[in-house]
Amino acid sequence: MKYKILLLFWLTQNLVSVAQDDHAETKEKMSLKVLKDSLDGKIDMSDFLIDYHGFIPVPQIITEPALGNIGVMFTPIFIAPNKHQVEGKYTPPNITAAFVGYSANKSWAFGGMRVASLPQHHLKYRVGAMYGDVNMDFYRNLPVLGDREFSFNMDMLGAYGALLRQVAETDLYMGVEYFYLHNDVHPEFNQTPDFIKNAIDPHSISNVGITLDFDKRDNVFTPDKGLYVTSDYRVSEPWTGSDFSFQNFHIGIFEFIQPTKNWVSGFRFEGAMQFGDAPFYMKPSINLRGVPKARYQGDQTYVLETEQRYDLTLRWSVVAFGGLAKAPTKEESFADVELVHNYGTGFRYLMARKFKLRAGVDIAKSNDDIGWYIVIGSFWNDRN
Repeated sequence: MKYKILLLFWLTQNLVSVAQDDHAETKEKMSLKVLKDSLDGKIDMSDFLIDYHGFIPVPQIITEPALGNIGVMFTPIFIAPNKHQVEGKYTPPNITAAFVGYSANKSWAFGGMRVASLPQHHLKYRVGAMYGDVNMDFYRNLPVLGDREFSFNMDMLGAYGALLRQVAETDLYMGVEYFYLHNDVHPEFNQTPDFIKNAIDPHSISNVGITLDFDKRDNVFTPDKGLYVTSDYRVSEPWTGSDFSFQNFHIGIFEFIQPTKNWVSGFRFEGAMQFGDAPFYMKPSINLRGVPKARYQGDQTYVLETEQRYDLTLRWSVVAFGGLAKAPTKEESFADVELVHNYGTGFRYLMARKFKLRAGVDIAKSNDDIGWYIVIGSFWNDRN
C-alpha cells in the first residue's frame, strides 16, 4: 500500500504545482491591504488570488453523518483567471485544489483536482486523484428485519479524468471521461448479507464514458442567472479493466433566474440510472443536504430541489432551500419507495467579488437526520 500513498502524494503535489507554474515572481511585497476590496474596503480574496497567485485556505468541518458527524478537512483552493479570455463571453477561471481530511469515525483521505479550460483550442478538462481509508455506513431494508445499518471499512485509491471539446461556436462541449477505483472492502460485522456479494474482495472499478456540458451560467461558483446541463453515460466492463459489469447514466439540469436585482432563484433536477451488476457502494444514492451519503440507494434516483438566495447587501446574503427525492429499486417501484425530503437555511458572504464566489454555512433537516455544511460556491457544484 505504500506505493499507492507515494503515487497519490506525487499526483497531489503536481496538481497543486500546476497552479503555481507561472507564479515565480511577486510584483510587490504583500500586505494585509491585499485582503481588502478597493470597492468597499471589506475582506475579499480577489486581489490575493489574482495579483499574488494565492489560494483560499478552506478549513472545513466534516459534518457528514455517514462519516461520524464530525471531522476536519483542509483544502487550499487556487483560482486564476484564464489567460485566454474570449471577448464578449464569460470564460471560467482555472481551479486547482488539494485536500486532506480526518473524521471522528477514523476515516481519512487526501487528494487533488484541477478544473481548467484551453479556450484557444476549444477544450476544457477535469482531472483528479485521491487515496482514502474510509469507514462508512450503508443501509438496507431486509425482509423481516426491516431497515438495518451496515458498517464497512474501505481502502480506496481513485483517479478521474475528462476531456471535452467545444461544438462549433456554441456553449455545448462533448468529450470522453475515465474513472478508476481500486477498493479493498472490510465488513465490520460477522454475518455477510446477500447484497454484498463478491464486493468484499480487493477489486477494481474501471469505466469509460461520454459526457456533455452545456453551460450558460454567468459564473461557475455562485451563479446569479443562466442554465447549466450536464450528462454522462459510463460503461464498466472487463474490456475496460473492471471486475464488475454495469453501466451508469446521469443527467443534471440547473437553472438560475433573478426575479429582482437582489433575489436569485435556483432550481435543480438530477436523475441517475444504473444497469447491470455493480458493487453495493456504487449504487446511485440521493444527494441532498441533511441526508447522509448512501442513506438512500437505488437502481435509479430522482432529485428536485430549489434554493432561494436574497442579497441583503453587496457582501451578505441569506438562503433557503428544500427538495424532494426518490430512489426506486428493482424490488420497489417509484410509487412505493419512500419519499425523501429536505429543507433548511443558511447564509453567504461574498469572499471573492471579482470571481462572484460566495461562501457560508447551511443547516438542513431531512426525514430522519439533521446536518450542517460549510459551502464554498454553490452546494450543487459537486460535479463541476
